[in-house]
Amino acid sequence: MADLVLCEPIELYNILNQVTKLSRLTEPNYLCLLDVRSKQEYDESHVITARRVKKEADEYLIPESVDLECVKYCVVYDKNSSCLDLIIKDDSDSSDSSKNDLFAGGPAIECGRALAHLTRHPVQILRGGYESFSAKYHFFRTQKIIWMPQELDEFQAYPVEIVPGSIYLGDFRQACDPKIQKDLKIKAHVNVSMETGPFFVGNSDKLLHIQIEDSLEAFIFPFLRHLCHFIDVHLELGNVILIFSTLGISRSCAAVLAYLMHQNEQTLKKSWEHVKKCKNNVCPNRALVAQLSQWETIVLGGFITDISVPLG
Repeated sequence: MADLVLCEPIELYNILNQVTKLSRLTEPNYLCLLDVRSKQEYDESHVITARRVKKEADEYLIPESVDLECVKYCVVYDKNSSCLDLIIKDDSDSSDSSKNDLFAGGPAIECGRALAHLTRHPVQILRGGYESFSAKYHFFRTQKIIWMPQELDEFQAYPVEIVPGSIYLGDFRQACDPKIQKDLKIKAHVNVSMETGPFFVGNSDKLLHIQIEDSLEAFIFPFLRHLCHFIDVHLELGNVILIFSTLGISRSCAAVLAYLMHQNEQTLKKSWEHVKKCKNNVCPNRALVAQLSQWETIVLGGFITDISVPLG
């Protein structure tokens, strides 16, 4: 079943929250999110921007406006499928149906198999289905069926999730949004910018403010040990942390990379690959990258990642 892959709930969450100048959900060929549950279940609530797939005469009817061949992400979900096995019915006369079902699976698998030949990229099946995703990201449930282009333009993305349920990476706007703090249960901030946010002001236990400019003169290296200690302490307490800078693409990314290198004792390159998977516009400036390379020598005892070539 090479044309199907499992999509973890965190992966769909991050797909929904990618941003360039606007949310990437505005791009017609970015995401096709398909709901194969019943009409009643879909009408009660579904994941934002999801379209319901109807089934007639054992055939799934894909919305006509969708060009699957051009879509980067095609994600299908049902109620709670959690594996890539498909029920294959044995037509023998035996009344013991459990013995005749060779595999266990759900309608998302069946629909995904029907779509696989239409896509350039693997069809992704949401692990745990709607039940799992909506339990964790309840704030992305909706009853809205039709999204106008202007509404997608105005969609306010959430910070991306770097470490499941623990570390988020975002921008200054997101750090100032009280609903985001509540929805993600944020308990501490790492602010890598010159701006001062509205939360945890004056509380050094919950706010680490690294005041550096977004320039080639920015010097983050002296703060990295304190940064890692601050995050370690909050993770041990079970607190959720938001790391942010003005745009969330340079200074805050550098801070996240430094922490992942420390936490996992891994190279800059491997940390970069992980963050890039979560956030498509990772772009620390070259001075910050050079300091991260120096940090790699502290963490691992030597230069390992070649920063003379693009990291991704």
